Amino acid sequence: MKPEKDAIGSLGQGQGQGRAQRSDPTPPSDGDPWDVRRAELLIASLKGVLSARVVASPDGEISEIHVLAEVEPTAKQVVRNVESALLAQLGVKVDHRKISVAQTAEVLPIEAMEGRVALETARKRSVVFRGVEVTPTKGTDRVAVTVTLEHGGNELTAVEDAGDAPKMRVLAAARAAVGILDRLMQDGTVDLAGANLLEAFDASVVLVGLHVLEKRETRLNVGSCVIRGSAEQAAVLAVLDASNRRIGPT
Repeated sequence: MKPEKDAIGSLGQGQGQGRAQRSDPTPPSDGDPWDVRRAELLIASLKGVLSARVVASPDGEISEIHVLAEVEPTAKQVVRNVESALLAQLGVKVDHRKISVAQTAEVLPIEAMEGRVALETARKRSVVFRGVEVTPTKGTDRVAVTVTLEHGGNELTAVEDAGDAPKMRVLAAARAAVGILDRLMQDGTVDLAGANLLEAFDASVVLVGLHVLEKRETRLNVGSCVIRGSAEQAAVLAVLDASNRRIGPT
């Protein structure tokens, strides 16, 4: 008569009592023994563990355990935690030499890492709208249009004087925004080609054009914004929309 297999380092076996009784009646699937998946889930639930892979023979004997963990706790502590968890929860004792631990500060899929880099770059380069204010100046037919944008955590402000009429205020808001962008450009310059109030698709729209000079090349960037708040705000947002077509730091 053949001797029973030693329970040490085996899945699905009690210590010296043959196969353990399963509380889950689900039969094992081909290539993924029931207790292998259970062990991987158990290890992955431990503190600091990001993922786990258990390599076992067809009869359930563990040959390798690969763990990806954070830098805390230490690799030695992770190994001890894995040993203790398998013994306490599954009744399986594993030689610590079969457990390999790789540690990383953070793990992300390649797509997520690329997306994060792009997002961080965009944040560093982006110009964010913070506000626009129209206030009367001396006389009844003039206003001061103040535009505030943010770049790199710093707020930048520009003020333009204009006649107190819708088209003039829109032009002034656009000029102020373009003035800030021009200050931010390291190489080249940007100037306002024009700003118009339009009616399109049952909506009021501000359309702006920017003349951009970079590396001795001139081009026209066009941006637009539907008026949902003030026309002056839409003018600034239209300028930023045009600036997204590659202008300096924006």
